[in-house]
Amino acid sequence: MEDAIVINGGKRLNGEVYISGAKNATVALIPATVLADGVVTIFDVPNISDVEALVTLLRELNIDVIEKKNHLIIDTTKIKNTTLDHEAVGKLRASYYFMGALLGRYKYAKIRMSGGCYLGPRPINLHLKGFEALGAKVSYDDGYYEIKADELVGTNIYLDFASVGATINIMMAAVFAKGRTIIENAAKEPEIIDLSSMLNKMGAHIRGAGTSEIVIDGVEHLGGCIHEIIPDRIEAGTYIIMAAAVAEKMTIKNVIPQHLESMLLKLSEMGVRMDIGLDEVTVYHTDTLNGVEVKTLPFPGFATDLQQPISALMTQAFGVSRIRDTIYPERYKHLHELALLGAEVDYSDGLISISGPTSLVGTTVTATDLRCGACLVIAGLIAEGTTIIKDAYHIYRGYEGIKEKLLKLGADVR
Repeated sequence: MEDAIVINGGKRLNGEVYISGAKNATVALIPATVLADGVVTIFDVPNISDVEALVTLLRELNIDVIEKKNHLIIDTTKIKNTTLDHEAVGKLRASYYFMGALLGRYKYAKIRMSGGCYLGPRPINLHLKGFEALGAKVSYDDGYYEIKADELVGTNIYLDFASVGATINIMMAAVFAKGRTIIENAAKEPEIIDLSSMLNKMGAHIRGAGTSEIVIDGVEHLGGCIHEIIPDRIEAGTYIIMAAAVAEKMTIKNVIPQHLESMLLKLSEMGVRMDIGLDEVTVYHTDTLNGVEVKTLPFPGFATDLQQPISALMTQAFGVSRIRDTIYPERYKHLHELALLGAEVDYSDGLISISGPTSLVGTTVTATDLRCGACLVIAGLIAEGTTIIKDAYHIYRGYEGIKEKLLKLGADVR
């Protein structure tokens, strides 16, 4: 079947899985190379479709990109600022990071509206408000944003909520601004620390990343650097949840456990047996799981990107589990698909309720977005019989080599 993942479920997984570089860091780091005058080499780049789209957009800007196994060599010396209207812009939401990067370098960016998963309203008004505070004028016409400034001047910017995208975009726009920019109520996600780390290697003066106040002192030039991406905490969390659901004994390697603290505590509350090491987590089979309540919050709270995967595990827990997603309250399309597999689910007034344990039975379901796809992979591994997940292209946007990793663990998947 075209663009589908087929899983014969009910088999216990065993072995080790190695976590790739962080998707949510990668999609910011690649546009950030636009700010460099020179060669930037990025290691641990995941082989996912979002990276393909971003590399296409770099090449649209006349940037030379050499793609090696798990790393990119990006040479910006022949860069030309041009309108970004390639179809790749519409393939992922993170293409909007070219706004901040091009505005920072050229004081001008023109780009068509970005795409990505629909998770309910995801406005970019905080990004635009930040650009305007630095001195830019923003206009929107016929599907295109045009952002221009005579000069960018550092200022204090308060974010109405701790938006990851706005924090990153404003950081990139501010690196060449005159004077000091302070972002207050900044997002604290590890991916922001990773971006700050790379920009500082390039010559930027940024401090406070990972706290609610980021201070950026403008510089006149950024050069090349070598940077290694942090491990993907969402991929790691997905495989840890998968192990809790269907593994006999499974070790998830290349993990930073501190990035997953709230989720690991929640799994412990469910009764999952784990050994947490310095950079790996081993999960053991548990006969009985307890229902829990989850509330998604900005980092270091429970990640919204993990609420769909943990929904699949909750179908196997005793009692009623509940999830309130405060980041994306409309992120519940996976519930319809879980119900097709036999799950007892309910959604009302922003609250997801899942009763368990229930026996899941394979059928045909649809991945409506990236993390819904991850949820359905876990559910398909739990279910008896064959599960066909359609629109699997969503899954490849964020999970490198998922088929190969699952086969190595003993799953029956194609």
